[in-house]
Amino acid sequence: MKAVFIGPPGAGKGTYASYFSRKYCIPHISTGDIFRDEIAKGTELGEIIKKYIDKGELVPDDIVIEVVKKRLNQPDTRNGFILDGFPRTLNQAKALDEITQIDVAVYIYVPIEIAIERLSNRYICPKCHRIYNLKFNPPKNDLRCDYDGEKLIRRPDDEPEVVKNRYKVYYEQSHPVIDYYRRKNLLIEVDNSSSAEIVVVLLEKTLIERGILKLKPCNPNVSIR
Repeated sequence: MKAVFIGPPGAGKGTYASYFSRKYCIPHISTGDIFRDEIAKGTELGEIIKKYIDKGELVPDDIVIEVVKKRLNQPDTRNGFILDGFPRTLNQAKALDEITQIDVAVYIYVPIEIAIERLSNRYICPKCHRIYNLKFNPPKNDLRCDYDGEKLIRRPDDEPEVVKNRYKVYYEQSHPVIDYYRRKNLLIEVDNSSSAEIVVVLLEKTLIERGILKLKPCNPNVSIR
């Protein structure tokens, strides 16, 4: 399955992408994670990216496209992949078509009020990238990852005012992407306002029934988190 998971900040793209990645053993490719790694390493690319992210703006297309193209050329993508948060612009979508042909675009959305509540309580493990929510999915130990003990961090771009700006920027630039995939009959729309445990079952069923998800689970007992 070659899929893109698109949607505004806090909609749940990463949560669902992680679920399908772990259950079906295909890479979950998050441009955000790649960018944050570059920032953490202090690379020249990371410094450029940081200026945009700190202001809640989108990273320019040419940078994002080159990063994605390089990642999709790696051998672990042969059986499929899930792109999380890419493409965000029509230019990116058309560039992706030149790199590879996708099977589905899953558009996940929530109202901005829900997104702000989720993101303001979100903390990330900088080592394994597991996501926690202090309200709905808190760590067992105070701000420490349950799996490796690393101190959890809060992203600067999860501050409420930054989230509002990210939402505004997202919809200004990404509505053409949604329409693009709708016209190509590749779009599946998912309202993620309710329980993730319910939504993921419906999404998985839809992908299987439409013949998009043909892989056998490598980890059938995976749960969403």
